[in-house]
Amino acid sequence: MSGPVKDTSVSSEQGAISWFDLVKDLIGTAILTMLILTPIVTFKTTMNQGVLFIEDRWVQSLLLTAAVVIGRLLLHLFVWHKPPSTAAAKPVVAKAPLSESLAKYVAPAMLAIAIVLPFVLHQVPSWDKRGIDFMITILIYIMLGWGLNIVVGLAGLLDLGYVAFYAVGAYAYALLSTIYLPLWFGPGVVPWAFYIILPISGLLAATWGVILGFPVLRLRGDYLAIVTLAFGEMIRLVLINWFSFTNGPQGINVPKPTFFGLPFKDEPGGFAAFFGIPHDRIYSYIFLYYVILVLALITYFATNRLRRLPIGRAWEALREDEVACRSLGINTTTTKLTAFAIGAMFGGFAGCFFAARQGFVSPESFVYIESAMILAIVVLGGLGSQIGIVFSAIVIMGAFELFREFGAMGHAVQDGLMYVLPDAVVSGIGSLFTGTFGALYGLLPDAMRNSLAGATTGMDPIQFRMLAVGLAMVLMMRFRPRGLVTRRQPTVFLKERKSVSSDLVAEGHG
Repeated sequence: MSGPVKDTSVSSEQGAISWFDLVKDLIGTAILTMLILTPIVTFKTTMNQGVLFIEDRWVQSLLLTAAVVIGRLLLHLFVWHKPPSTAAAKPVVAKAPLSESLAKYVAPAMLAIAIVLPFVLHQVPSWDKRGIDFMITILIYIMLGWGLNIVVGLAGLLDLGYVAFYAVGAYAYALLSTIYLPLWFGPGVVPWAFYIILPISGLLAATWGVILGFPVLRLRGDYLAIVTLAFGEMIRLVLINWFSFTNGPQGINVPKPTFFGLPFKDEPGGFAAFFGIPHDRIYSYIFLYYVILVLALITYFATNRLRRLPIGRAWEALREDEVACRSLGINTTTTKLTAFAIGAMFGGFAGCFFAARQGFVSPESFVYIESAMILAIVVLGGLGSQIGIVFSAIVIMGAFELFREFGAMGHAVQDGLMYVLPDAVVSGIGSLFTGTFGALYGLLPDAMRNSLAGATTGMDPIQFRMLAVGLAMVLMMRFRPRGLVTRRQPTVFLKERKSVSSDLVAEGHG
């Protein structure tokens, strides 16, 4: 009599997979990964004295393929086919999670941190100007994310050309401050140009939002996304080719904002001379930081207020079901136009500030990737979530800057630690890390050490920033598909306000 057949499968409540199928899946994953990485990573073109060469980087491709295969194996073992728990079921006591109890303190705490952050960064050597400038960039994207959130998160209109309104605001400031305002009112108006043009740029961007809204009133979904994408590209091409008006690819040098007419220059009528303090460029950075912080807070409070008005409720009804929205007697034409116009207005404000802060504008600053990044910030933060956009903007832009300024940030952190900690502690930490990694590296075989040395020679971290951000977005869509903040407060409630659960925050479910 034959014995029982040995079970060679990995089983769980989610299904079963045999070891043969597991190996076949991993081999297929490796082949597919190599096919994708071969044209992207393996072959690299370099120009040397006018001659184009092709370099092969098989070691990097194999290392990335091995990382993908190992990650898929771990998902099979611990996520998709995890063995069922044998622990006895315990009664669950319903109680509010800690995150809900702390949620009401998140926004005030972040606001307090934002207010004092420039003074904290100013105390870190070699990181004061760079750190404040980095935070200005994050606040610009937070403001853009809150503006696009009106169109995408509240009204449910997929907009892939939001950077066009950003460009309208920037070029409105550039053209008015350098050509038209001095021509109409004389050069004395230039120090006040930023404060005069800021509301005008928002109105111009809102006008273009209405112009975009009219042709797409009957579109939805993918068709709406295609039209808005085309609109953004049209604006960029106009900026490039209308040379007599926009100066084309050469761009426009624009005046930087002043402190209510006082320029941040080392001159008798400057900011430092007026207040009797030594001249320092850090004052202009701090001033620009608080300007964009105020603009972002205006966007935040205006959006929250609009959500509680009838127009905000109409946006959310349009997002959930346009047919039901029409059946309730809501005018979807004006609802869509107001969403496009108000969202574009905040984009125009951000564009005006961006141009004033940079002192230069060109079409290269308003490419499609900017729209994609702003949309990614909104989606990853959670549609309709204001706080979620803040977190996603910090994560995404922080990852970009981390890769771009990897070496500089390392030196800045080291300088900061040396400034705060005693020299003996800093040297001890450095010796610990050097010794640990050196010992681990020495345990590797000679062939593997040579391969790693060749793979990392001449490697620039900036080449991998899009790969890292893309991987993070894939993981977010896998494990938190509704964004970083999956709960939001309803604008209309009966007797008691309750958070909308994450399993109901989806189209058609509140």
